[in-house]
Amino acid sequence: MCKVVGRLHSVSVHKKRFLVFLLVILVGLVLLGVYHKQVWDYLLELTAAFQSVETAREYIASYGALAPVVSAVLMIFQSVIAPLPAFLITFANGLLFGVWWGAALSWSSAMLGATLCFFIARFLGRPVIVRLLSESAVNTSDRFFQRYGKHAVLIARLVPVISFDAISYGAGLTGMRFLWFGIATGIGQLPATLLYSYLGDRVTGSIKALFWGFGIVIAVSIIIGVVKHREKR
Repeated sequence: MCKVVGRLHSVSVHKKRFLVFLLVILVGLVLLGVYHKQVWDYLLELTAAFQSVETAREYIASYGALAPVVSAVLMIFQSVIAPLPAFLITFANGLLFGVWWGAALSWSSAMLGATLCFFIARFLGRPVIVRLLSESAVNTSDRFFQRYGKHAVLIARLVPVISFDAISYGAGLTGMRFLWFGIATGIGQLPATLLYSYLGDRVTGSIKALFWGFGIVIAVSIIIGVVKHREKR
């Protein structure tokens, strides 16, 4: 009897989450219908602004005193849904606000974005995340977490080619505690944030490739350590 009640409760919770998701989508569609021209113009403006470090810097700087707020909103926005290049925002922050303030802004706003993704997945559940990403992306994330366990977040943050957003959503679908997720995300993204903030518009393709290689080497070392540890158990 208890099992039946538990299943009914679980179904009810999923239905409520799905209804919330549908309501959000409906409100979004209504707003899009009313303000479609403004939204379309803004998306075109954003696309043009994020063609290079310099154009991204100019776009953020154009907001004057609100530039840090706009930068933070853009970082969170790209974490949740927008296909904006996060590293360009980090470069632009380094150029506009200096290495340390720029890094602090980029790191904290990326943390907020990751946190939002984590709790969206935790609250709305897998069906909604599949719709936001794709079935294959969520399955890939599942396999990654199954293989590396709690170390998956730290490894993913250190490897630039692994989707930041997919891992944030994927972590929310697991039983991982938020405390560990936050610590692993904060530590894992710190090297990239500091380096991108420092290099800014002085970065060259070779330097960026070197950093990517460095991140991959670190991540591979962690993976090897995790695998060996599991083999000994």
